[in-house]
Amino acid sequence: MAAAGRAPSLWQRVCAEYEAEQPQFPDIPGSKQESVSLEAGISQPFDRDHFYSVPEELLPIAEAAAFPQPPDPKTCSPAEYLEYYIFPVLLPGMAELLHQAEKEKCFERKRTKFIACDFLTEWLYNKNPKRKDDPFTEFFCIPFVKDWLKDHPRPPIPLSLLLSEEEASIVIQSFWRGYRVRCDSGIQELRQWQKQLREEKNIINRVKEFWMKQEAKGN
Repeated sequence: MAAAGRAPSLWQRVCAEYEAEQPQFPDIPGSKQESVSLEAGISQPFDRDHFYSVPEELLPIAEAAAFPQPPDPKTCSPAEYLEYYIFPVLLPGMAELLHQAEKEKCFERKRTKFIACDFLTEWLYNKNPKRKDDPFTEFFCIPFVKDWLKDHPRPPIPLSLLLSEEEASIVIQSFWRGYRVRCDSGIQELRQWQKQLREEKNIINRVKEFWMKQEAKGN
C-alpha cells in the first residue's frame, strides 16, 4: 500500500492494473480461489492486442517522477531502483518490442528471423540520453556488440527465414515448374540419352583431350 499523501509508484500501478484484470469468483471459498483462477486464466483465449498494449501513462520517461526527489541509486532499495531507474526506460522498449514482433509475424509463426534481445538492445542503445544527438546505430554496428561477436560468432541465419513471402513463393514455384518439366516423357528420354552418352563416350575426357590438343597447337 502506498503511504498516506504519496502517489502510488509505477510498480504499484502496474500491479493494481494486473489484479483488476483477473477474473473474480465470488461464490468460491478464498482457500480455493487461487488455484481456480490459475486454471481459468490458462483456459482463456490469448488476447494479442491486450498483450502488447501498454497504458499511455506508462510510456513517457517523465513518469519516473513518482518520487518527490530521485533516490540515490547507490543507497536506495531494489524496489525503488527498479521503479525509478529501470521501469520508466524498459517499459517503452518492451512496448516497441511487442509492436515489432507483431510486424515480424512472431505471433503467427513458430520460427522467424526476429531476435527480441537484439531489437531491445538496439532500441535501448539509441534511446540512451547520452546519445540523443548521435545518429541511429544498427545492432551489428554497436561497438560492444561488434566486440562480442568477434569472440562469439553466430551461425548464419537459414535462408528460409531471410526470404520474404514473395521471394519464397518464387523459389517454390520455380522448383515446382522444373519438377513438372522433368516429369515429361520427352524430357525424361532426353536426359536418359544424355546420361548414356556421358557413360559411353566419356565426354569429360574427350573435352580434356580436345583442349590439350588446342593448347599444344598454340605452343
